[in-house]
Amino acid sequence: MLEELGRFAADDRAIEGLPIRLVIALVVGVATMSVMLNMVSGIQGLAVSELDVQPTPDVVEPGEHELELRVVDDDGDPVEGATVIVKDGSAEMAGVVTAKSDADGVATVTVEADTRANQETGTLVVDVKPPSGSQFVDRRENTEILVVAK
Repeated sequence: MLEELGRFAADDRAIEGLPIRLVIALVVGVATMSVMLNMVSGIQGLAVSELDVQPTPDVVEPGEHELELRVVDDDGDPVEGATVIVKDGSAEMAGVVTAKSDADGVATVTVEADTRANQETGTLVVDVKPPSGSQFVDRRENTEILVVAK
């Protein structure tokens, strides 16, 4: 028996090989568990809906115009209480215009747009801030309003 114990103590594989494999298995297991827990806790993040703004009209001439900006979710349903922001893009405006969407998802703004010097066309950028406390986000670019000189 003493002889077998001595042979076991001299065996390097039993001392080094097994713990290395256990450490690797432990690291892989912890990494896998971390990914799985992140997926489970991230499920609520998958429930958010992207907002989009549909301007009417989406092409205007330079000058003052009243625009209807309809805020909709992924399914095309109107979103109430979103703040719509219209600002300079490659076209010019005097300042920034904002409005809140109503129960039909429509925000009405009046803009005075003009093309920049030596340009025949330009764009106005439309952003939307989701209602506070909602499951909406605005990560993608929205439809721009095209300003075309006569």
